[in-house]
Amino acid sequence: MIQRRTLLKTGAAAALGAPSLSSLAQQAVTLKFHTFMSPASNVWLGMHKPWMEKIEKESGGRIKFEAYPAMQLGGTPVQLYDQAKDGVVDVVWTLPGNTAGRFPRIEAFELPFMMSNAEATSKAYWEYVQTMAPDEFKDTQVLALHVHGPGVIHTVDKPVRSIADMRGLKMRAPTRQVTKLMGMLGATPVGMPLPAITDALSKGTINGCVIPWEVVPSVKVNELTKFHAEFDPAGGSLYTTTFVMAMNKAKYNSLAPDLKKVIDNNSGMATSAWLGKVQQGNDVPGRKTASDRGNTIYTVSAAEAQDFRRKSRTVEVEWVEDMNKKGFDGKKLLDTARSLIEKHSKTTKA
Repeated sequence: MIQRRTLLKTGAAAALGAPSLSSLAQQAVTLKFHTFMSPASNVWLGMHKPWMEKIEKESGGRIKFEAYPAMQLGGTPVQLYDQAKDGVVDVVWTLPGNTAGRFPRIEAFELPFMMSNAEATSKAYWEYVQTMAPDEFKDTQVLALHVHGPGVIHTVDKPVRSIADMRGLKMRAPTRQVTKLMGMLGATPVGMPLPAITDALSKGTINGCVIPWEVVPSVKVNELTKFHAEFDPAGGSLYTTTFVMAMNKAKYNSLAPDLKKVIDNNSGMATSAWLGKVQQGNDVPGRKTASDRGNTIYTVSAAEAQDFRRKSRTVEVEWVEDMNKKGFDGKKLLDTARSLIEKHSKTTKA
C-alpha cells in the first residue's frame, strides 16, 4: 500500500510539471560567447556573429548565444582560454599565442614564410592538431582552428622596404615566434594584445606593428600609421597567427544529443577553413582603408623577400631545437605542418 501511494505521488509530481526525458531534450540552452575583438571588427561582424546565428537557426532556436565582444565580461585577452576551460564562459575565440609557450606545437604555423592562403592553412592547422598534437587543447572542446591572411608591416613615419629599414623600430608583435622574428630582423620587439595597439601607436610607445590588413581599421592602424609593407604572395607570407575557438567541456557534454550534433556540424575542418577564408577575404577592404587615406603601400617582391627569409631562418631553427628539448620531434612537426599546408593548398582555390 505504501509503495502504491509512493508511485501515485511520483506520477502526480510528473503530471504537475517535473521534467521528463523528452521535455529535457526540448529545453533551450544559452551559451556565453566571449572574445577580445571589437564589436565593429570584421572578425566579429563577418565571422563570429554569422557562426552564432547559423547555430541558433539550425537548432530551431534551442541554442541561443549571449554575445560579448571587447572583453565585456571582464578579464584580459590573455585569460580567455582559461575562461572557457574553467566555465567562466561557454565559448571563446582567442589567440593561443597570447599565453607564450603554453601551446608550443601549434607555433609551427606561426613561423616565418609558412603560408600564403589562410583557407588552406586553416585546414592544415586543423588536421595537424588532430594528428600531431591532439592533447594541445585537451582542457576544452575545440570547435575550430584557423589562421589569418598574410601579415603586413605597418609603421608610423619610416617606410620599410628592406631589412635595414627595420633596425631600431619598436614593433608590436602578436605571438612568441613573431616577436622573435621582429628581433631577428633588427627591430625591438614589443609584445601586447591587439586592443592595446591603438593606444601604443598614439602615444609613441611603439613605432609600428605587424597585423593582417583585415584588422587594420578596427584598431585604427590606417589612421595612426603612414607606411605599410606587404609581401608579394609569390615570395610567401611574412607570418600568420593561429586562433582557436574553444568551448567549455562540461557545457558541451551537458548538451542534448541533437544540440551537440548542431555544434559538431559547425565545428571541425570545414568551419576552420571558412573562418580562415572569410578573415583573409577581409584583407581587401582593410587595405583600401589605408590606400584611401593616401598612405604609402610598398610591396616587397619575391626577390627582395629572400633577404627576409634568410634572416628569419634562425627563428625556425631555434623553434625546432626548443621542441626537441620539450621531448617532441621538432623537425617532424615542422615537416608535417609544411606538407599539410602544401596538400591543402593544392585542393583549395586561391
